[in-house]
Amino acid sequence: MGSKFEKLNKLRDSLRESNHDFRASTQLFNSLDPAKIDGDLDVINRGKQRGEVNQPPKTAKNLDDVEHAIVERVEDEKKAAHHTLEDNLQLLGGRLAGLDFEEQFGLIRQTNAASVSDFKASVAVGLDELHGLRRALNDAEKEHAWFKEKHGLVRAARVQHGAAHIFRLSLLLFLFLVETAMNGNFLAKGNEQGFFGGILEAAAFSFINIGAALLLAVFCARLVTHRSFFVKFVGIISILFYIGLAISINLALAHYREVSGSLADGAGAEVIRNMLANPAGLTDIKSWLLFAIGLMFSLFAFIDGWFVLDPYPGYTGVENRLVRRRDDYIDRKKELIEELQDVRDDHNEKVEEIVKQLGSRRREHRAIVDHRSRLLALFAQHQDQLERACNQLLSMYREANIQARTEPAPKHFGTPYKLDRIKPYVTGEREWNEGDVGASIRQAQEELNEQVRLIGQECERGIEQYRDLDKLHPDSVNV
Repeated sequence: MGSKFEKLNKLRDSLRESNHDFRASTQLFNSLDPAKIDGDLDVINRGKQRGEVNQPPKTAKNLDDVEHAIVERVEDEKKAAHHTLEDNLQLLGGRLAGLDFEEQFGLIRQTNAASVSDFKASVAVGLDELHGLRRALNDAEKEHAWFKEKHGLVRAARVQHGAAHIFRLSLLLFLFLVETAMNGNFLAKGNEQGFFGGILEAAAFSFINIGAALLLAVFCARLVTHRSFFVKFVGIISILFYIGLAISINLALAHYREVSGSLADGAGAEVIRNMLANPAGLTDIKSWLLFAIGLMFSLFAFIDGWFVLDPYPGYTGVENRLVRRRDDYIDRKKELIEELQDVRDDHNEKVEEIVKQLGSRRREHRAIVDHRSRLLALFAQHQDQLERACNQLLSMYREANIQARTEPAPKHFGTPYKLDRIKPYVTGEREWNEGDVGASIRQAQEELNEQVRLIGQECERGIEQYRDLDKLHPDSVNV
């Protein structure tokens, strides 16, 4: 039936694409190690050195160079973490956009109408084809009924099919081979080539003997069963002609056996003279046996040929045409019904896969949203950790500085550092929330399940339409 459900295939393929390599990862923000920063900036030693010279002065209100270096290092870490966060948020946003629920739900709505239309089109194509086959069957049925009525036939046609037909053909071949072998043995007596030459001559006689009987039985003798008296007369004449021909052929073969045993040349002419002068003048019992065997095989071939076809002339052809038309119609109707069922099953399998893919996309949407929330929480925690690390480093510097000072420390040494938090912006514009996604997917699944039900109804309706063709013709055979 060709390619079906193109929109359904497009929907299924689109759901298979992308988003399947998503892996959640939270190993993005490494904690800042104060000991490592101390090793890089030499915070404690520099605090002692500057404290010994009472730097920064007690009147200082701003952070000194070492404190600025510590804060800048922490701020750099914060900016790097924020950059990493933005990259991941952008990636997750792309993942969410790639789910493209809006397009998928739109395709589902289109598919619901297109799939039913595609299936109806398949049914219509099958109906057109079956109409033609049914009309041909109807014509054959009318011809069959007309033939029976015209010729006064009330019986069924006697037509051989299958094994019975093969058996009759095999019997004819068997008769030919057996007669050839037996006649060859008789004719070998006077043949210069011995048994092989006798077989060749016997094969020629057997072909004529059996072939003539078969042809006369099939095409001429059966005319005796015809309603027309003239045709019956032709059939009677054909039977009489067959009897005379069979006797003549086998008598000639018997005479040939006797003559060929005594004459090397001119045996054929001598047979003709003997047949004209004294047809029954056979002098050897084996010649009479050869005549009887040939006549018997000819009769067997004639009887077998009589029953190869229906005895009434023309009845076999009418019956065979009807059987062929009926078989063509029934077989094609069965194929079309199976094709409809296959298309329905294929559609249902695709819908089932789409429903599973929608569920998978919903889980993927939930995983992406949850992962984004965890990333935002981790970034907030990371900023807290940066603030603690910064204050720890400042405390290490200030304590070393205070211990080495001879003058009071600046007042800001007692003030902890407050990290200026970055608040990431996550746009929710045109983004599906979990509730909307769940409700829309449930609705889409219900629509797809309804589509499965409609396709099932159309399949049953299509099968009924195929079978309804027989109601137009009561004599039809249903399948």
